[in-house]
Amino acid sequence: MIGLFGAACVLGIAATGSAIGIGIAGQSAIGAWKRCYVNNKPAPFILVAFAGAPLTQTIYGLLLMRSMIKAADVKDGMFLLALGLFSGLAMAASAVFQGKAGAAGADALGETGKGFVQYLTVVGLAESVALFAMVFSFMVLA
Repeated sequence: MIGLFGAACVLGIAATGSAIGIGIAGQSAIGAWKRCYVNNKPAPFILVAFAGAPLTQTIYGLLLMRSMIKAADVKDGMFLLALGLFSGLAMAASAVFQGKAGAAGADALGETGKGFVQYLTVVGLAESVALFAMVFSFMVLA
């Protein structure tokens, strides 16, 4: 039973990180759009990419949760609890820092209109942490 709690934790913690990251990046995107409107410049819709990027960690949490539920009958409950807590924390931290990087990217792109690929690359680096946490967790479940 405690292993199922770990499965729930991975989704809940990852989703919490996604919400925080989206909030951080979203505030910056809205501020950049406002500055564009004030300066009568076109407001780039592409800033949504920065604001929405941390959402993927919620999906990773869901995928891992489903695998953990399937493994609950054969894996130790305390192991699954620890896996859920720490994998969820890794995904949440990735989402938060992805949101911070996305906020900087949205601000810079809104100001200059340049550099989208470079900014998105940094956001993608933060994404890699969550992907590694999920894949490595899958590996120990197998």
